[in-house]
Amino acid sequence: MTDKLLTMEDAAERLGTSVRFVRRLIAERRIAYVKLGRHVRIAECDLINFVATARVEAGGRLGA
Repeated sequence: MTDKLLTMEDAAERLGTSVRFVRRLIAERRIAYVKLGRHVRIAECDLINFVATARVEAGGRLGA
């Protein structure tokens, strides 16, 4: 495993959100995480995958 493990603070900063939002993602099992004792970390690739799956492509017309 060569992926960098991010703290919740680092993950929140990368997403541009609060730590509370990251905690909610974890609690709702919407993002994969690693638990090391009492410390929770998020792999950088899991954060990238989370953002990629939430992406909405532009184009097309609404209501058509």
